[in-house]
Amino acid sequence: MIPATAQGRRDFIVANTRAQRPPHVPEIELHLADEITPIWKLTEEALEEIGLPPPFWAFAWAGGQALARYLLDHPGTVAGKRVIDFAAGSGLVGIAAMKAGAEEALCADIDVFCEAAVALNAQANGVACGFTDTDLLDSAPPAWADVVLAGDICYEKPLAERVIAWLGVARRQGAVVLIGDPGRSYFPRTGLTRLAEYQVPTTRELEDMAVKKTAVWALP
Repeated sequence: MIPATAQGRRDFIVANTRAQRPPHVPEIELHLADEITPIWKLTEEALEEIGLPPPFWAFAWAGGQALARYLLDHPGTVAGKRVIDFAAGSGLVGIAAMKAGAEEALCADIDVFCEAAVALNAQANGVACGFTDTDLLDSAPPAWADVVLAGDICYEKPLAERVIAWLGVARRQGAVVLIGDPGRSYFPRTGLTRLAEYQVPTTRELEDMAVKKTAVWALP
């Protein structure tokens, strides 16, 4: 049964994950599932019944790892700034932003499990991240955001189109917008500036290859 309370979700995550360090961002510790564990099958059907997405929060995806790596290597990108980690999942990117000196990081994800995941992971790394499960795509990007970060958001066409359009509004409002993407099918091929490229170790159980060429892009 999928827990209905915040404490229940926290306990569920602790019971079904273990503390690990993503291979491309070993400075950060996260509660992650081993790919061989049944967490995906355990939760997917039940989550679908109540309208929640699969447990993306249980894995460190390639785009998020690349974006986190970039922030840790280029802390001036977020130092002293207010940051949104869009579709935050585990909170990896928001946590990296805080470790790089951000003033604050708001992790946003419509999956309510992510609130517990972000809290657990932020605590493990000695930082504090805010969280909202409000669907930010339903309104204009918050005007206070100095930097908007988004990893692995182009795996479905309708969602990718909505997110890219929303990020474009954030950029026109003055925010720095960075996207981490490993060549997902619906990632736009034009109109962005590539800032860095990494070879991110992953697994064939999650991706189509053991190492994904993954880039960090900026909206100009």
